[in-house]
Amino acid sequence: MDIDASDFNKLATSFTQAAANIGPGAQAVVRKTTLDVERDAKSFVPVDTGNLKSSIGHSDLRTVGQSGVLEAEVGPTAEYGVYVEFGTSRKGPAAFMGPALDRQTPVFTQAMEQLAERTANGGT
Repeated sequence: MDIDASDFNKLATSFTQAAANIGPGAQAVVRKTTLDVERDAKSFVPVDTGNLKSSIGHSDLRTVGQSGVLEAEVGPTAEYGVYVEFGTSRKGPAAFMGPALDRQTPVFTQAMEQLAERTANGGT
C-alpha cells in the first residue's frame, strides 16, 4: 500500500492556517458583541439621575484557562443595578441587561457561524 504523505501535509497546513485565522476572528466578534451589548443596555436602562446608565461598561477581553475561551463582562457598577434589572418586593423589574443580551445573541451566533464557515472554506 502506497501512502502519499503530501495530502497529510496539506491537511496539517490547512488546520494550522485555520487555527491562526479563527482566534483573531473570534476575538473581533466577541469584542464587537461586547460593545453592542453595552450600547443597547445604555439605551434600554431607565434613567432617573443618569448614574446607573453612566455606570454601564465592559471589561477587557480576556482568555480564560487553557482552552482559549474568550470572555468579557458587561454591566453596571452601580450597586442598585441588580434591583432595577430584577425588581424588588416593592417595585417590578425594569430589565435592561437581559434585553440587551437577547438582542445581540442572534447577531453573535450568526457572526460566529460565518467565521467558522469562512475558516472551513479556507478564507480569513
